[in-house]
Parts: sequence; C-alpha cells; structure tokens
Amino acid sequence: MTRSPDKTSPKAALAVAALTTFMAPFMISAVNIALPAIQAEFAVDAVVLGWLANSYLLATGVALVPAGKIADIYGRRKIFITGILVFTAATTATAVMPSIAWIILLRILQGMGAAMTMTTGIAIISAVFPPSERGKAIGITVSSVYIGLSAGPFAGGLLTGAFGWRAIFLINAPIGAAALLLAVLKIREEWADAAGDRFDVAGSLFYGVALVCLMYGLSILPAPLGLGLLGGGALAMGLFIRHELRTAFPVFEVQLFRQNRTFTYSSLAALINYAATFAVAFLMSLYLQYIKGMSPEAAGTVLICQPGVMALFSPAAGRLSDRIEPAVIASAGMALTAAGLAALAFLSADTDILYIIVSLVILGLGFALFSSPNMNAIMGSVEKRHYGVASGTVATMRLVGQMLSMTLATLAFSFFIGSAQIAPPVYPRFLEAVTLCFAAFSVMCAGGIYFSLARGTLHGRPR
Repeated sequence: MTRSPDKTSPKAALAVAALTTFMAPFMISAVNIALPAIQAEFAVDAVVLGWLANSYLLATGVALVPAGKIADIYGRRKIFITGILVFTAATTATAVMPSIAWIILLRILQGMGAAMTMTTGIAIISAVFPPSERGKAIGITVSSVYIGLSAGPFAGGLLTGAFGWRAIFLINAPIGAAALLLAVLKIREEWADAAGDRFDVAGSLFYGVALVCLMYGLSILPAPLGLGLLGGGALAMGLFIRHELRTAFPVFEVQLFRQNRTFTYSSLAALINYAATFAVAFLMSLYLQYIKGMSPEAAGTVLICQPGVMALFSPAAGRLSDRIEPAVIASAGMALTAAGLAALAFLSADTDILYIIVSLVILGLGFALFSSPNMNAIMGSVEKRHYGVASGTVATMRLVGQMLSMTLATLAFSFFIGSAQIAPPVYPRFLEAVTLCFAAFSVMCAGGIYFSLARGTLHGRPR
C-alpha cells in the first residue's frame, strides 16, 4: 500500500464520504417526485419514465466492479475524486438538455460517476477506521444516504413546484463543488493495496455485457427479444465466471463467494433487500400524486418519513453491530421490512394517509436495522487488499437489486397498462400493478431472512 507522508484524519474522511454518499440518493429521490412533471413536458409513457431510473442504475452497476478494482490498483483517492467530478458535471448538464434521450444519456454518465465514489468511499472508511469502530463509521455513512433520500422528495417537490424539474439538477452543482473541494483538501493519503496487479479488461467486458443483456432483457419481457437477451446475458455471465476463475488478476474475486460464507450470504441478503425496497419511492410517488391527487410538495412530505427513520436509526444500528452479531440485527431488520411491504400491498384509492405513513415508518426502521450491520459484516469478513473489490461487490448487489426492483415495477406497468400514459382511465389498472409489486416485494424479503440468519458469525474471529 502506498501512502503520502500526511495521514488522513478518520473524521475528515468520514465527513467527505458522508457528503458524497448524500448526493446520489438525494438526486434519485428528488427525480422520483419530478417524474409526473417530466412526463408532462416530454409526453412519454410509464415505461420510458422507468428508464430514467434504470439507465442510471444500469450504468452504475456495470461500472462498480471495474471501478473498485481500478481503485485497488491505481489508488482509491484518484478514483474517488474523479467520480465526484463526473457525477457533478453530468448532473448539472442534465438541467439544460432538450430531449428525453439526452437526459437518459447523461443519467448513464451520472451513474458511472456515482459508481466511482460508491466503491471507493466505503473502502476508504474501512481503511482509516479500526475494526472496533468500523460499524459506527459505516452507520454514519449509511445514514447520510438516507438523509439524501429524506431531503430529496421534499426538496424535489419544492423545487419542481416553484421553478420546474430542471432546478433539481441545477441544485447539485454547488453540492458537488463543495464535495470535490473537501475531497481534494482533506483526503491526503492514497490507497493502492493491489498495486502491481493487471486490470482485467476481458472480465470487465464479459461482466458489462452480461449485466446489460440481463437487465434490458428483463425490462422488455415477454417480447422475443427479451428472452433472447436473457439467454445471451446468462451465457456472458457464465463466460465471465469461467474467465475470472482462470485469470491471475480477476476484476471480481469469485473465490470470495466460494470460500467466505459470511461474505456470500451477506451479499445475497443485500441483493434481496434492495430488490424488494428500491422501487417503493418510485411507486409511492406516482400513487400519491395520481391516485391520491397530492401535489409534488405534499407527496414529498409524506415520503420523507421512510428515509427519515432510516437516517435516524442507521448510526445506532451500525454501533450495535460492533458489539452484537450483525446477523441478528440485520435479520430483525429484514423481518420488519417484509412487514412494512406487506402493509403497502393493501393500498387502495381510499387508504388513509396515516396508514401509509405508519407503513413507511415500519419499512424505514427495518431497512435501517438491516443495512449498516450487513455492510459491517461484509467489510469485516475480507482482507484489506480486497476492500475495494468487496465494497464494489456489495454496491453491485445493491444496484443489481435496485435494477431488479425497478424492472419488476416496469414489467407490472407493461402488463397492466401497456404503453398508455398514466391517466384517470387506467388508474384502476395502475393501482393493481402497484399493489402486486408490494406483495411480491414482501414475499422476497421474507425469503431473504434465511440468508441473513445463515451467514455465520463475525465477532470472535480474526478480521
């Protein structure tokens, strides 16, 4: 590992990581509130609206693993700062784009920049904090994600109502500039624990092709092209795994899944949890504005309660996982998440707002108890030289789960309302799609409790 003469203060690194992890979720949740306004300006259908989220997630998922390996080889600080720059530039440029195609293209660049910061931020935190304090630091970082999710709907509603949806993207410019300045000035060390390794270009291409084919194929089912893409994606994934097991310098440490039960089961639990929860904000934003007739500001205020609870309880859950087995805390969180999703499966046009708020609070508490302990278990189960890859892996699981979540929502829309715009004649079918999604998500979370409980112990063994 190469280091500059000056040491990086753990508190300074945590502050910078917290600010950068705030930006992407803030943008995602704020854009969710602006979807009806974007649909009105460009006259696009619900499937295209879904791709405003999917394009970002797909780009992030494709870039995460390669970015993590590049950071381990050439330096996490370099990749971290580059990611902030790319994300900020792409987000700001989106505000002046004249067509939905350009917006989706810039969302792809935005996702690539986010991948660079996501895969390096947690790795840097894991490097500068001792194992006994890692859970607390990760909890604070995760909390900043939820603060972003909390502020996004409220700020997005206010900005959209007062200035139009483009203001959501413009507001990112000063936030990104502040994050970039802090990163340059406060992160003084460079971490390159895998310096000397070769970057696996072939493996990265196999991985990218497989992910694109699988995710895009899922989004256009049951079309014949969708089935063909799923087959091609499965083939590419098989070639990727075969290549990674044979190459001397794999971009993705497949052996971690074969030899490390805690890492494997924790990663699978994260995949299931995010697949069951990410589309909640997307679906509830549309439900509150279309079915309940709320303004963007009012809908954003209701949606704040879920990520607000996440932000409030995540640091405590992270600290608790430094003393109590993460599997116990995360499993309890998974069970609460399943309960909250099950409650939302009973939504109707007449559902009381208090019922919705209570359901979202339960969901938020469950996710807070799951996320920080689960991340602590993953980072505590690997060696330092794998921090970048492990961080990239869990972020990939998160993003793949988020893409699956949005894909299921898009599939439900395609099945129930087709290419029609969301309007009063299709409201009953739209509501059927929403409640079916929540029921399916609840079942997924209930099944994920097994992987969360079966991951094994972390405390009491070498880290």
